[in-house]
Amino acid sequence: MLRSGAAPHRAGPLCSRQRKHPHVPLVVQKFGGSSVADATAIKRVAKRVVETKEAGNDVVVVVSAMGDTTDELLDLAASVTDTPAERELDILLTAGERISMALLAMAISELGVLARSYTGQQAGVLTDAAHGKASIVGVVPERIARTIQEGGVAIVAGFQGVSETMDVTTLGRGGSDTTAVALAAALDADVCEIYTDVDGLFTADPRIVPTARQITEITSEETLELAAHGAKILHLRAVEYARRYRVPIHVRSSFSDKPGTWIRTDSETEDSSMEEPIIAGVAHDRSQGKITVIGVPDVPGAAARLFTVVAEAGANVDMIVQNVSSEATGLTDISFTLPEADGQATLAALRAAAADLGFADLRYDDQIGKLSLVGAGMRSHPGVSAKLFGALFDAGINIEMISTSEIRISVVTRAEVLDEAVRAVHTAFDLDSSEAEAVVYGGTGR
Repeated sequence: MLRSGAAPHRAGPLCSRQRKHPHVPLVVQKFGGSSVADATAIKRVAKRVVETKEAGNDVVVVVSAMGDTTDELLDLAASVTDTPAERELDILLTAGERISMALLAMAISELGVLARSYTGQQAGVLTDAAHGKASIVGVVPERIARTIQEGGVAIVAGFQGVSETMDVTTLGRGGSDTTAVALAAALDADVCEIYTDVDGLFTADPRIVPTARQITEITSEETLELAAHGAKILHLRAVEYARRYRVPIHVRSSFSDKPGTWIRTDSETEDSSMEEPIIAGVAHDRSQGKITVIGVPDVPGAAARLFTVVAEAGANVDMIVQNVSSEATGLTDISFTLPEADGQATLAALRAAAADLGFADLRYDDQIGKLSLVGAGMRSHPGVSAKLFGALFDAGINIEMISTSEIRISVVTRAEVLDEAVRAVHTAFDLDSSEAEAVVYGGTGR
């Protein structure tokens, strides 16, 4: 087994020097829930997989659960208990992907191609023991390798693995993307194709901005920023994994034959002579809350103690703003954003530590939205911030918080004006397409 953070297993039977047919490209294809939503969709996916195989490629497929199966299983668990055991919940939720993988293997076999389905455990996906949000620590795809060497297609259940204690684990929402990229890295695949219900990555969510422009190519650095700040087309950890191990990703639609979007690895970016566009896209996130801690003593160590409590509550802090407090001199107010799902637990932890932290009051706001402008061209083009703030001013939208990175500017607004803000900024940076409106075939964007 690999240590956490080590490179994925690459010395197995499918290492490029050891493949049975080393000249045959290996393609890993991942299909999301909307792509396998029903029997008709599964047959369509099977046809695409077989076409890829017959075009002269070795093929490994990763599938998500059908349609809304995961939500339905969660509802079923909630009807039994308010506090399901994490271990049992993981076992329950992995059933969705197992249904998809078995049905797809049957559909491919019906088309005359050998296909075998494997659970995450059978595929050799090894994880830590964090139920519900496990991280992959290694991949040993021996059974996948044997299926490919026999000329078959291996179908793997995404979103799941097995811990060191042989317990079934899940990787969190969107985890099938990570499964696909990890398998591609371990198998030394030529490309990891992520199939969804849109034609690729767009300059904004086409459900909010119908005039969003499809992106032909984008850097892994920009994709990482977009995924981290609300773009749902790719799972953040999958992008991190692909960037770390230089796995080329091709985002495509399973509902059309359009060319999709290529996510370039760092090495490809360095070799490219093409000048980077200033802005890659606009992401948005309405799943965050804001906590304001009022009247914190303005002394060394106060912020460290406060955020230690937040960290111990398991919250992932995003944006932080500190201001002079309106309560009294010698005090400060600290506001920070975090996932809305972590809001109540973090508030409870702060209240429990109030005597030690010495603050005056707490306020929580779950009606915020975050807009993020991302583009590698920001490094060399002045005036991006002024243009962003000017567009929001012209639209009458107030900014509550601001944070930046080298290639990103994020702002917090009121949730009810977030969609309007995205459209205003998208237009201000000339990202609107003059062609036909973008299509979300399955209605989910995944």
